[in-house]
Amino acid sequence: MNKVKNAGKLSLSDSVLELFDLKFLPRWVILVIDILLLLMSLLVSHLLILELNVKHYNVFPLFYVFLAIIGTNVLYMYIFKTYLGVIRHSTFVDLFKIFMANLSCVLTILIINYSYYITFQKKLILVPFLGLYFAISCLFLFVFRLCVKGIFNIIKENKRSSSRKKIFILGDDDTSIAIAQVILSNPNLPFDIKGFISYNSKKVMTKLLDKKIISRTDFINALQKGNSGVDGVLVIKEALHKDELDFWVNLFLEHNLKIYKAPSMQKLRSKDIINNIKTIQIEDLLNRKQIKLDNLEVKKRHFQKTILVTGGAGSIGGEIVKQVALLEPLQIVILDQSETPLYETELEMREMYPHINFKFVLADISNYSRLEPLFEKYNFSMVYHAAAYKHVPLVEDNPHEAVLVNVLGTKNLSLLASKYNVNRFVMVSTDKAVNPTNVMGASKRVAELFVQSLQNVEGNTTKFITTRFGNVLGSNGSVIPHFRKQIEKGGPVTITHPNIVRYFMTIAEACELVLNAGTMGSGGEIYVFDMGDPVKILDLAKRMIKLSGFEPDLDIKIIYTGLRPGEKLYEELLSDNTRTLPTSHEKIMISKDPSMQFSEIDQMTDLVIEFSRKEEKQEIVRILKSIVKEFKSNNSIYESLDK
Repeated sequence: MNKVKNAGKLSLSDSVLELFDLKFLPRWVILVIDILLLLMSLLVSHLLILELNVKHYNVFPLFYVFLAIIGTNVLYMYIFKTYLGVIRHSTFVDLFKIFMANLSCVLTILIINYSYYITFQKKLILVPFLGLYFAISCLFLFVFRLCVKGIFNIIKENKRSSSRKKIFILGDDDTSIAIAQVILSNPNLPFDIKGFISYNSKKVMTKLLDKKIISRTDFINALQKGNSGVDGVLVIKEALHKDELDFWVNLFLEHNLKIYKAPSMQKLRSKDIINNIKTIQIEDLLNRKQIKLDNLEVKKRHFQKTILVTGGAGSIGGEIVKQVALLEPLQIVILDQSETPLYETELEMREMYPHINFKFVLADISNYSRLEPLFEKYNFSMVYHAAAYKHVPLVEDNPHEAVLVNVLGTKNLSLLASKYNVNRFVMVSTDKAVNPTNVMGASKRVAELFVQSLQNVEGNTTKFITTRFGNVLGSNGSVIPHFRKQIEKGGPVTITHPNIVRYFMTIAEACELVLNAGTMGSGGEIYVFDMGDPVKILDLAKRMIKLSGFEPDLDIKIIYTGLRPGEKLYEELLSDNTRTLPTSHEKIMISKDPSMQFSEIDQMTDLVIEFSRKEEKQEIVRILKSIVKEFKSNNSIYESLDK
């Protein structure tokens, strides 16, 4: 929750800060100060001479001699422009100018002194006195400038510290020290490190980088007493297990501390370090360790090959394109029917990967005659099919569009892949296809069945593979960016039901799964991903509100709107009568769902496509239910078809 700070009265320190905000003193003021320092130097030199019981020459009154020395010194100060530099920014060059001005003054006086001696056999001034004056005047002028510079640096640092966010770094290991060193060495970063929180619960007495180390127990006690003295904590996410991260985040949020995420060591070396230290986001808390599979095999499948990505302007398709671009393909063909997103994708990809040969195609996958010339021309090695209609309520109202894109579009692409001997066809599916309660999930399940059926068609050489996973963090239209926009507007945050739960994964994880599934499959498999524990959407919303610095139901209201048509409380990755087989990776399984013969599914998809072209909604859904026996509508106008 944001805290409102009381405005305080101006203090003496504020006045000092305002004084030091002056860009520079007037030049005449600096010259006057320098003359005063020269006078002090003369006085000190004179007193030292008297202490040594040495008498000055009495040719001229001392006042006139001293006046001549000062006048000569000021003349050379003017010649060398010693007073023009900004004192707080004094450098060796400025000190050298002072040295040369004073040396020139002393040499000039010596020349006059000896010239007078040669002419009149008398000396005007003691040479030791001149030596003392030279040394003391240089010292005073040097020290003055160095002191002013030092004071300004201290004031500047204190002023900067007052505007910086006071933070602790969670951890005291080598990584924590490296990150702290980068922050301390960068004056542009808005952070003031106060110390390190040690994972050790015992009392810690040592220091790191002259910053205190506080034990875990002492820090928690300080938080509970309300005297932690910091605004936030910098967390190194990679160094913590998920349970540890959850513990610390909950603790910091409870005590209204800002939580910052440290960048990776690679990004620490970046010049853009300021933008690499960010407040922690909900994605960081839901994220798990990245799955890493056989990248050599993945590269082999894509190296110098032509790849087609449908839905390439979307979240999943766009990330697939980025990951494929790193594998040095011969060409990537990106197909999408959304004009503006496709254009924006083209601009982004050409900037990010200028060495990659891209082809951007504006096309509708339900148009077979538009697709076939592409397969004929480009000789695709891999097809990643990510194009689909996915928004449950919209699709529920427009089942004909769902069938034309999700079913007919998939049918066109997979038939062409088989006809033109594409090596592998990888379809992106969804957990909503499991025991579907809405038209979107049912249409994706029909697409799965059709793709599977092609595997065993006589003469087919293409390996057809399906990947199935849950919600993707940050994808277009997903819940997290939706909540974030609502919070930025001041609320309310809308949730359909207090008990609704969902599985989540990152876009990068989802696409890595898709790419690797294309190398693992022998054809006909449906791959499911171990997505961990499901997340309660209400808890997700509350944490996002707190991470934004607000209090749920106090600053930002949470409103329940009721389940939308076709929506269910719990998503599933496997159907009830499904068994799974392990793969070479513990996080990926093969789902052994019931399948259909090609002739049967081909005939039934033709029928539902025919009714879709006529926009006969009830007949469309009735046929979908006859294909997908487990499709039971929920909170929908089509529930009557289940009776």
